[in-house]
Amino acid sequence: MNGVHDMGGMQCFGPVLPETNEPVFHAEWEARALAITLAMAGWGKWNIDSSRHARETLPPADYLRYSYYERWIAALTRMMVEHGLVTSEELESGQPDPGSPKARPPLDAAKVREALRRGGPTARPLDREPRFALGQKVRAINAHPKGHTRLPCYARGHIGEIVLHHGPHVFADANAHFRGEDPQHLYAVRFTARELWGKDASPRDSITLDLWEPHLEPA
Repeated sequence: MNGVHDMGGMQCFGPVLPETNEPVFHAEWEARALAITLAMAGWGKWNIDSSRHARETLPPADYLRYSYYERWIAALTRMMVEHGLVTSEELESGQPDPGSPKARPPLDAAKVREALRRGGPTARPLDREPRFALGQKVRAINAHPKGHTRLPCYARGHIGEIVLHHGPHVFADANAHFRGEDPQHLYAVRFTARELWGKDASPRDSITLDLWEPHLEPA
């Protein structure tokens, strides 16, 4: 989808300023935000792609003013309400409704660290040969879907080169909307800066994007 979250290559948002010796977390609550997000995912009500889409659909003004983990918590609380894990009243009061059903969490605090270490591998088998080969020129499709997509706006319609084939992986664009994992071949595609932003860009610069086969067409 097109939204403020997809600000790569856009002007007027200021430079990227890397933080020297940046810590993993800037405050204890950020670590708790990550842990809570992992724990709630253990219920199996959503997947990593649908949670990303939930962050993308936050109101633009909120998305811009929130910090990274504030976006996580805002999206998480909305998903919890939408999937019936808590009520709006419980979120507002911070207290459980005495009449709400009780269930034992499938992922408790002791298991979160192991879940984080294990991760969520997305490689899948696929009985279909890749459509594109290393070194082949491809064009990112010029499409503007209403739902989640991992194809950023600035690359759409532009020509790049296949530099790596990752193999088949869960197709995030489908998985985000619970249409199944729909495995697709995943490629690393290199775009020159001048292809993306014109003659004023540095001829030495390039960007490499991981894109799925449905994002690409022969150039």
